[in-house]
Amino acid sequence: MKKNVLALTIGALLSAPQAFAQDSQTQGEVTAAQVEQLLEQMQQLQQRVAELEQQLAQQQAGAETNEETSEETTAVVAAEPLKEPVARQRNSNNRELRARIERLEEDVDAAQNAPIEIGGAVRAQYVWEDYNDGNKDRGGDLDFDLLRIDFRGEIGDVILSAQYRWFQYMESVQHAWVGYNFDENWQGQLGITKVPFGVTPYNSNSYFFSTNFYVGLEDDHDAGVKLRYRDPEWDFDIAFFKNDESGGVDGFTSAREDRYAYDPLGVRLSDEGIYDTPTLQVAEANSFATRVARKYALSDDSSFEWGLSGQFGQMNDGVDNVGDRYALAAHGVYSIDRWTFTGQFTQYEYDMDMANEGIVVGAYAFYDTIPAEADLYNFNVSYSLPVQLGPITNLTFYNDYNLMTNKTGNLEDTVMNVLGVAVSAGGLYTYFDLVTAKNQPFAGGTLAGNSSDYNTRFNINIGYYF
Repeated sequence: MKKNVLALTIGALLSAPQAFAQDSQTQGEVTAAQVEQLLEQMQQLQQRVAELEQQLAQQQAGAETNEETSEETTAVVAAEPLKEPVARQRNSNNRELRARIERLEEDVDAAQNAPIEIGGAVRAQYVWEDYNDGNKDRGGDLDFDLLRIDFRGEIGDVILSAQYRWFQYMESVQHAWVGYNFDENWQGQLGITKVPFGVTPYNSNSYFFSTNFYVGLEDDHDAGVKLRYRDPEWDFDIAFFKNDESGGVDGFTSAREDRYAYDPLGVRLSDEGIYDTPTLQVAEANSFATRVARKYALSDDSSFEWGLSGQFGQMNDGVDNVGDRYALAAHGVYSIDRWTFTGQFTQYEYDMDMANEGIVVGAYAFYDTIPAEADLYNFNVSYSLPVQLGPITNLTFYNDYNLMTNKTGNLEDTVMNVLGVAVSAGGLYTYFDLVTAKNQPFAGGTLAGNSSDYNTRFNINIGYYF
């Protein structure tokens, strides 16, 4: 009778994890919040199994003693055939219980790995341009901007970060890398990763970035390997990039100009227009980049950072190296209370083996031209104001000033000033930008232009980020 009770007890214990497993299959993977519960349940099950096995062993020994001394031989004989089936059932139940425990342990291992998070953004944009008669007469245009999807997280000790973007006219990868934290300060990244250069994460406050972005020196991502160090006082990055994010000159892409950030794609020959597809295609190859920044905590509400950056690499036409390039930058960032001031000086040069009218760059589904060398200056100021205006929680006011000068060919300077405010409201982040510029892409000009006239663009970019 006691054996039957014990068998039923084991069956009850089996039913608990089985029901839990069935519930897990219905609801999805075990979450991190259930890890402690799973561990406690397994410990209880293991302890109970040991107790039951001990009780069964004691009862079996007692039964064998009673069988030797009992005068009711017929009752013992009648009970004897039950011993072997009960023992087999006990062993079977124990094996099944241990299998359940092993499955629970696997669930715990899976739950201890944080899932890969999926996020993204959807953006739309209103544009008014005084240099576009049709747009100006219509009172501006409202267009879809982009849909993007982000992946970020860690499985085991390997980090994943990736982002892909869809526009009306193209699609492209923004970045895609895997990483590993060697310790609390050092991290390695492999894949399409951000080129370390200048003020990070951005050398700007507005939707339009700085002029550096349009020569490939802000928020650029290439294919290679990077080692980064972070502590409260120092930032250090060193990287090697085999080629750009599209695989270089002979990369497997249907349109080389379909990309998120600007890269050199060709050499502008004398008989070609500024926006023409290049006859002589080139690409970055075997590039090195490094960045160092020193950070100071001046007080509870103020800080300062200075930094130096450098890039050097080859230019390849698919067969041979046909030139070299370099870029240098020095930057500073000062923050006090709600104010932030940034400044950066940048110099770059392409030293090509052939005569040229500049370097062809490409992004956002079109080609453009930049001078083979130039100096750039950026001065930005911003003020962050917490508010409570319905869903609006913050207003960031800013002014970004950009100057590009000392261009090859004695071209006119590029000037861009962006006066704006960024509005935070839940998942919505909206830029209101008033752009005044000359010889500036996306403001009626080009960096290889020679105009002395200023254009005006009013831009509202509305993004929902999740």
